Amino acid sequence: MPPPPPSRKAVRNSQWKHMHLDDILSMPDSWEYPFFAAWDSAFHCIPIAQIDPELAKKQLDLFTREWYMHPNGQLPAYEWNFGDVNPPVHAWATFRTFKIERKMYGREDLDFLERVFQKLLMNFTWWCNRKDAEGKNVFEGGFLGLDNIGLFNRSDPLPTGGTLEQADATGWMAFYALSMLNIALELAKHRRIYEDIASKFFEHFILISDAMQYRKGTDAKSLWNDEDGFYYDAISWGGSWSHQMPVRSLVGLIPMYATLTLEPQVINRFPAFKKRLE
Repeated sequence: MPPPPPSRKAVRNSQWKHMHLDDILSMPDSWEYPFFAAWDSAFHCIPIAQIDPELAKKQLDLFTREWYMHPNGQLPAYEWNFGDVNPPVHAWATFRTFKIERKMYGREDLDFLERVFQKLLMNFTWWCNRKDAEGKNVFEGGFLGLDNIGLFNRSDPLPTGGTLEQADATGWMAFYALSMLNIALELAKHRRIYEDIASKFFEHFILISDAMQYRKGTDAKSLWNDEDGFYYDAISWGGSWSHQMPVRSLVGLIPMYATLTLEPQVINRFPAFKKRLE
């Protein structure tokens, strides 16, 4: 028999040789979608946590274990393409599950919260390094759950060249930063070293939100359109120049998810964080 062609080394999921899945996972559907998707599973854990918090925590923890998470920090997206990108909602689901168990069952599983948080630090870094190509805190590239309303296949290179800067990807990252900030403040109640990490994620949020609103340079355009009062995707050809795509869709509403209310008693508990906040 002839040897297999070299192209076999570049087939789908070829970069995920470390994966070894032998677990019971929550699926979107038993018929049409009988496969896991990382962000679907995160959402599933919210109602599951009300019935069986241990199962919900196990599901969330599994996706951050070394036989799931890529060594570079990426979470597997879904079976068809582990290397694609889904909205980063894992931190939000983790904290929600923690709070549901505390409220309904009177238990605070800080070990679970800290364990997943530590792994998500790697995932957040992966997003910053791999999905922010020009280091402008504007994110691009990925199957982000709104694929049916995009002008292009947003997981592939653009037919026009350049980089697609996504309003929803950038909004999701601002949301991710706030979710990590929330967890860091919760952990800081018991271990003060996390107060500094909370400040770091606040700075990340400010940088991302600022990049969405403003750009430097005379030809620069942000994702925000003052005249329309809406966020749009943009195509960037490098440097400060980019071109907005004025198509109104749900993509432009995702940045509104990135909100957080901190009660005065929480802020006053952490003087170093309060100083940075002010």
